[in-house]
Amino acid sequence: MGRSLSGPLEVVVFTDGAAKGNPGPGGWGAVIRIARAAVRELGGFGGHTTNNRMEMTAALQALNWLGSGAGGEALDVAILTDSTYLIRGVTQWMASWKRRGWKTADGSDVANRDLWEALAQALGHTALAGPKVQWRYVRGHVGIAGNERADAIASGFAAGTAVVLYEGPCASYVIDLDATTGEEPVTSSSRRKSSERSGAASKKAAYSYLSVVDGVPARHRDWAACERRVKGRSAARFKKARDSADEEAILADWGFALEDVAGS
Repeated sequence: MGRSLSGPLEVVVFTDGAAKGNPGPGGWGAVIRIARAAVRELGGFGGHTTNNRMEMTAALQALNWLGSGAGGEALDVAILTDSTYLIRGVTQWMASWKRRGWKTADGSDVANRDLWEALAQALGHTALAGPKVQWRYVRGHVGIAGNERADAIASGFAAGTAVVLYEGPCASYVIDLDATTGEEPVTSSSRRKSSERSGAASKKAAYSYLSVVDGVPARHRDWAACERRVKGRSAARFKKARDSADEEAILADWGFALEDVAGS
């Protein structure tokens, strides 16, 4: 990667994943900028898979590439992704899952355990360990150049089309990776702000209600439908979701993905 004259190398990574049909043919993509000097694009086909697995794979492959190429170099990495599942998994849930032997709070297996374990191992690399990797959320499909390119790579591989991956100097890269600023990194402060916003949002109408009965998750349009399913079931679980991202996060904490859920 080249030696840094002072301090760690600043690295910005855009990652994205795609699964046509979710589940369906998948692909992943990453755009890595190193010290404003070089750009490396990565991508690949993921077989029959889900969006969540491809989002995770994109970040994992980028981290593995950075770790293998660091050569002892200190890195300061910002990963920009539109996957709240990935960000919350790494920053909020993974440590607890690991302590419990990769089990959720109710003792069930963590969904996508193989990839979470691989991400934990990648983040433990000497060049990346500690607070050297920040996870930043960017909204997808709103014209953010780096995110759009990562999505194009992922979608191309998922569709089975030929994708030409760039590797070379920033000066020759046709995409302006500075045409965005990711939202604040996920820290204890930002989580506290998010919790405060959540408190206000909880007074609003629910986006959906989720339940798990006999190990089967379901989505409900209103509380009445959810109550009918869980009432009298001793092992049932239920929760209100504020929005689609909250819905995804609740399900992940229970060990499920969106595609596991039946609507009612």
